[in-house]
Amino acid sequence: MRVQVINPNTTESMTALIEASARAVAGPGVVVEAVTSPMGPASIESHYDEALAVPGILAVLNDADAHVLACFGDPGLDAARELAAGPVVGIAEAAMHAAMLLGRGFSVVTTLSRTRGRAHDLAARYVPPGACRGVHACDIPVLELESDPAARKEVVALARHALDHDDSDVIVLGCAGMAGFAAEASAELDVPVIDGVAAGVVLAQSLVTLGLRPSGRGEFASPPPKAYTGLLREFTPS
Repeated sequence: MRVQVINPNTTESMTALIEASARAVAGPGVVVEAVTSPMGPASIESHYDEALAVPGILAVLNDADAHVLACFGDPGLDAARELAAGPVVGIAEAAMHAAMLLGRGFSVVTTLSRTRGRAHDLAARYVPPGACRGVHACDIPVLELESDPAARKEVVALARHALDHDDSDVIVLGCAGMAGFAAEASAELDVPVIDGVAAGVVLAQSLVTLGLRPSGRGEFASPPPKAYTGLLREFTPS
């Protein structure tokens, strides 16, 4: 089984971090293919970033058995599902669904405050009302999560505050760049702390094991052919 894990930003060091998290949970016989977007932003921290990350995601989508989009905003998820033959899983989607199997409510700990609205939007799509009890931002830029030696400690401290403030049972880490924080944070806080990259890979490979594929009916059928022009000509549906 091949599972493609796509880093929707263009930072190779972040792809390496994502790949390590994915490989740690890959089952026997599962080959993880971690790829970096060939175009777009160095990190994804705004709606503008998300929008311009989508062409890069679609450009690298391949014929793997399943795909994981490793950005917590789940950019391009629906578009990728229209193109891929196998399941496509977003890491926010996977993490929030996993959280609902482990507690009554969860809190999200994310990066910049400006991304909190997107996390709330995704929670409204993925889980029942009230299940996401709060979204808390550490205000550490995505690319500084790896380079700032204090980042892990700050994320854990914010997660502890979120548990108390929201009366939640589970913490969801709201950035692929936090993938390496989950085990230590879970041990320190004594609650489940979910890394969406790991959750996404396990969910994707489980769907393949079950022999399940995207429906291909209605909304997620292949996009209808039409002319695309300018910079997007190469993305013309066939």
